[in-house]
Amino acid sequence: MDVSQALQQRRSVRAFLPQTPSALLVRTVLERAACAASGGNLQPWRVVALTGEALAQVLQAAAQSNPQEYANSLSYPPNLWEPYRTRRFANGEDLYRTLGIPREDKAARLQQLAKNAQFFGAPVGIFICIDERMGLPQWMDVGIYLQSLMLQATESGLATCAQGFWRKYTEVLREPLALPQPYTIACGVALGYEDTAAPINALEAGRAPFDEWAVMRGF
Repeated sequence: MDVSQALQQRRSVRAFLPQTPSALLVRTVLERAACAASGGNLQPWRVVALTGEALAQVLQAAAQSNPQEYANSLSYPPNLWEPYRTRRFANGEDLYRTLGIPREDKAARLQQLAKNAQFFGAPVGIFICIDERMGLPQWMDVGIYLQSLMLQATESGLATCAQGFWRKYTEVLREPLALPQPYTIACGVALGYEDTAAPINALEAGRAPFDEWAVMRGF
């Protein structure tokens, strides 16, 4: 598989098989992703990968908490504007449509949303963290690492789902993750083998046309 194929095949998968990838395979994915570009070679990411009892303990700690969502943990800006509001709305509607959940069924939608806190059943949960003293350029470096991780996972036959959901759990999970101050969770990543029979994995998010977001001059 080449890079173009990995880019085209990578999707946010929200249902996984119970089979756990080997420790060697997970380490290989995480380690190769560290070839990601990093300004000044700071490599500002800190990664915690969990499975089995270690993952179960973290999920239990999260389930027993009531985390507060602060401004720096929000997944989207408040009062999202166009065209981003429409894109987000359409994505949400498409996702629930794969599950046959109508808009008025709030309980079912909340039940699906709660699966974020279980890494969507993935056998491996990954927390990508960053020192809070870092600036926006270093957050961009972490984003490059994240994309590299997901593409490497795709090449390795694994599926992923990046989750900003976990940012609000930094203080709740600081002790179970042995996360020193002043590190914060940048995002979580569900990792495992895709359950191809799950209806929700039929979702394929569209992309805006090139001319909507790009300009080329002088070519």
